[in-house]
Amino acid sequence: MKKCLIALAIASVLTCGSSQAQQVPDSNDKPSVILIAPESVQELLITHFELPIAALPDETARATFLHRARQEIGELLATEGYFTPTLNLRPAEDANLLALEINLGQRTLVSTVNIEFRGAISAASSERLKRVNQLRTAWRLPAGRPFRSSDWEEAKAALLARVARRDYAAAQIEESRAEVDPATASAKLSLVLDSGPAFRFGELAISGLERYDEKLVTRLAPFHAGAPYRQEQLLGFQTALQNLPHFNSVIVNIDPDPALHEAVPVKVMLSEAKARHISFGAGYSSNNGARGEIAYRDYNLLDHAWNLGSGLRLEQNRQRLFGTIDTLPDALGYRLAWGAHIESTNIQGLETTNHALSVARSRTQSQIETRLGLNWQREQRKPADSTSESIQALVPDWRWIRRTVNDPLYPRRGDVTEISIGGASRVLLSDQDFLRALLRYQIWWPMGRRDTLSLRGEAGFTAAQSRFGIPQEYLFRAGGSQSVRGYAHQSLGVQEGSAIVGGRTLATGSLEYTHWFSRDWGAALFTDTGGAADSWRDLRLFTGYGAGARWRSPVGPLALDLAWGREAEAMRLHFSLAVAF
Repeated sequence: MKKCLIALAIASVLTCGSSQAQQVPDSNDKPSVILIAPESVQELLITHFELPIAALPDETARATFLHRARQEIGELLATEGYFTPTLNLRPAEDANLLALEINLGQRTLVSTVNIEFRGAISAASSERLKRVNQLRTAWRLPAGRPFRSSDWEEAKAALLARVARRDYAAAQIEESRAEVDPATASAKLSLVLDSGPAFRFGELAISGLERYDEKLVTRLAPFHAGAPYRQEQLLGFQTALQNLPHFNSVIVNIDPDPALHEAVPVKVMLSEAKARHISFGAGYSSNNGARGEIAYRDYNLLDHAWNLGSGLRLEQNRQRLFGTIDTLPDALGYRLAWGAHIESTNIQGLETTNHALSVARSRTQSQIETRLGLNWQREQRKPADSTSESIQALVPDWRWIRRTVNDPLYPRRGDVTEISIGGASRVLLSDQDFLRALLRYQIWWPMGRRDTLSLRGEAGFTAAQSRFGIPQEYLFRAGGSQSVRGYAHQSLGVQEGSAIVGGRTLATGSLEYTHWFSRDWGAALFTDTGGAADSWRDLRLFTGYGAGARWRSPVGPLALDLAWGREAEAMRLHFSLAVAF
């Protein structure tokens, strides 16, 4: 067995032969005993066992220390499944030191596991028998595994959680025993779990509402009175209420009293947020420059709990005045949204002024978000050194998004897929016939303990006789943060005069590796490629690559990237909020 010689007195590790390492104290206030132990238990012993500083001058002192070491180290090693260790105190290579050598002995393995279920879950029925078999199969510490105290406790907690999350809210472990036989290095595990009765949801008991009707809460409940208890539904209900801007805090729970199991009340404790407020903001991005913003919100418009959002945003190359009204979701989860905005932009030599009205019907169910909308736009576009154009379009569009990431702000695993389709016709208040489709996809893979590898791609196409007569929102440009880094924002497109305008085709892709030095700070290496053009035949891909810093700020992951544009032959700095689309 590979061993390592450790001196707890100093931080350096010196190689000692091919299988041991030794640390030697360098002053009189360091431990007088060095520790020789296998690498697998070094950290445990270093952390929890205290070596003597003073020298052990005689046999009595050494015997006293050895007695303490056998007791304390024995208890520590027992938590790792080693119940028969041997300890030997002998002279070290340094004549001024003693060495405490530890032999772990045989590790204890789980020999048998006996799980007994009591309560309603043990009643004779095929469904309950199937669930009991599933619970036994999912047991985390089966026969043949090393016996560790922490694994034993975690396995019991996981089993109890599996039972309690569905039907049996009052489940508890009545008995548990681990019988260890040091002679055979085996452990027999047994436990008795009482599920209690099967619970069903009762009525909602709502507290804390003052200005809002109870329908604001009840329509979001994913269950009805009399439905079987499901913990995930309770948590989903709480999350849905927390996502409403009407509340500062939300607590949803039940009292797992077996006497209430036939109709357990669901307690909903709410704290209402202020219905109206004004906010101010400032910021900067490499895409649009400095930004200032003022916003007004009313979460109880017309006393219907509708959400009014409005604001004025001023950026260096974009200015926007907007207003939206969102209704509450109906019984099927659909909500309506009306919107209007006036926007002026000056990007890559293209000046636009856009007036828009929209209405949309959307719903979010679990990981899927769908939206069906109607958008009317009137756009005045003026490319530098080219002809101005006034455009009108009435566009019905549909969008589908699926998010399966583990964390919406800081994903390490999962993917996001977006599909959107929209179009217009000259017979319906539009200057051009067109059909636009866009596909976007991003996936994350965890690498090691904290790192992440991500891949992003998008492809878009607008079918039309010409790009003229189509608002820029339904055409494509690339470049900048969240697109192709190493190039200016929306600088990859179609040359018109001395301006860059949107084309009818788009393709981009990105590969990025992020290493986190700590919880909040990291660095990334990336390469991007892509472009936009008026046809697939004319599409040219531009490549950028570089490195950047990442910070997990309270509002999301901030990215500062330095990228080299290969075709531009120049470095460019990008600063943005690096969130998934």
